[in-house]
Amino acid sequence: MKKLRNWLRGPTALAALAGVAAAAVVLSVAELIGAFFTARATPVIALGSTFIDFTPPWMKDFAVTTFGTNDKAALFVGMALTIFVLACVLGIVAFRNWALGVLGVLGMGAVIVAAVVTRASVKPVDSIPSLIGTVAGLVVLRLLVARLWRLNSFPDAPADTAAKGIERPATSRRTFFAATGITVAAAAIAAGGGRFLSAARSNVAKARDSLKLPAPARAAAPVPAGVQSPTPGVTPWLTPSKDFYRIDTALSVPEINAQEWELRIHGLVEQEVRLKFQDLLDAQLIETHVSLTCVSNPVGGNLAGNAKWLGMPIRDALKQARPKPGADMVLSTSIDGFSASTPLEVLQDGRDAILAIGMNGEPLPLEHGYPVRMVVPGLYGFVSATKWVVDLEVTRFADSKAYWTTRGWSERGPIKTMARLEVPKSFAKVPAGRVALGGTAWAQTRGIKKVEVQIDNGPWVEATLAAEASVVTWRQWSFNWDATPGPHYIKVRATDGTGEVQTEKRADPVPDGASGWQSVMVTVE
Repeated sequence: MKKLRNWLRGPTALAALAGVAAAAVVLSVAELIGAFFTARATPVIALGSTFIDFTPPWMKDFAVTTFGTNDKAALFVGMALTIFVLACVLGIVAFRNWALGVLGVLGMGAVIVAAVVTRASVKPVDSIPSLIGTVAGLVVLRLLVARLWRLNSFPDAPADTAAKGIERPATSRRTFFAATGITVAAAAIAAGGGRFLSAARSNVAKARDSLKLPAPARAAAPVPAGVQSPTPGVTPWLTPSKDFYRIDTALSVPEINAQEWELRIHGLVEQEVRLKFQDLLDAQLIETHVSLTCVSNPVGGNLAGNAKWLGMPIRDALKQARPKPGADMVLSTSIDGFSASTPLEVLQDGRDAILAIGMNGEPLPLEHGYPVRMVVPGLYGFVSATKWVVDLEVTRFADSKAYWTTRGWSERGPIKTMARLEVPKSFAKVPAGRVALGGTAWAQTRGIKKVEVQIDNGPWVEATLAAEASVVTWRQWSFNWDATPGPHYIKVRATDGTGEVQTEKRADPVPDGASGWQSVMVTVE
């Protein structure tokens, strides 16, 4: 313990602290200046996005399974720890060998700039914040390390140094800590100022709030009575927008001016088409309830939601472009570079695949794709639900690969039949007697015909289904169980509209979605 205290008071630990302060300056100055550039030009966003691009499927699946919709927060924490360690190392290196320290800082700056300029929709000029931040960090590191050099020249200066005519060091630990503290505080203020300026300069949220959606040419079918499970605690049949799950690759929510948005439809088409947002507002819009599911959703998971969407049928947009014979896929691309491979036939058949501009009666929330996203019934989001969509390339599966396809996921992602037990929760304690079970099941485009419940290893018993709104929305269920004391295992399974029973075979989300029966253990008291 004494050695540790001595080390923490020594020059090496102080050099590491100097490195951390310098790193804080790099990031904060870039954040401040980046307020006048695209949000994706800031180092943290660019580095995080680059990390996501190179994330292997197993790690992405682990992050979503472990952290759910908090996966991005977990990424930021991991990045902060990594940057902290690297900053400590660079500070120590700079203290011991300034030339090597400079090379290290410039190397890190080069990595940051490379991460920035390789982002989608980012211009070379957007590297300016990172360049200025790197220079500022290098200057601060030099000033702090120089103080340490002077301090280290007199590690044990006696109290009577002046009496002996020896010049005192120009600094002390106290002044070093003061300088470092001021630096870190200034960095925090700069970072906060950058975020404040970014928010102040952005009018996208205000434009979204003031947007008045047109009435649909075809309104959504009335929702029948009784779609909600009577079991207390079951998720709402219609998911509020604020509670709708969000899984995407965007660390910073793209802010797109709807008046400047444009969708390019090209590739294997007779005529290239460019649609403006006004074209969508003037189109024959349709309104429809559709449930969406993430391919990373584990058995019994909550990465699914049901909403009312408003948009232009994609088949109408494709009709303008007239796809050529031989084309079998549409590669949709987001403004942040994400892409999805959707079978062309799915976008041209009778299902309501749309370019959505509205969600639950309001314009799309920014985090759910404002101003325009894709909604395609029956397919997992990674091959269909592109947010902030700006490009549709009509092509072939043999010629083009999408974002997650190149990372080991399947090209096509039809949603699997799934039943979910929501009440009671796993490991819950319930009283003996009549216990209400309930949950949700889905098999988009096929519908749910039956849900069954099994207690322990007993027979499968059919649950009571709530009313069905359509085959592209989920369906809820309920079941009254006469519970006896002791531990019990409850399993659920669904049968889709074609008569096919949900498979018992367990499969991980990679490469085309999880499968298996959910099993919940409860204790009856």
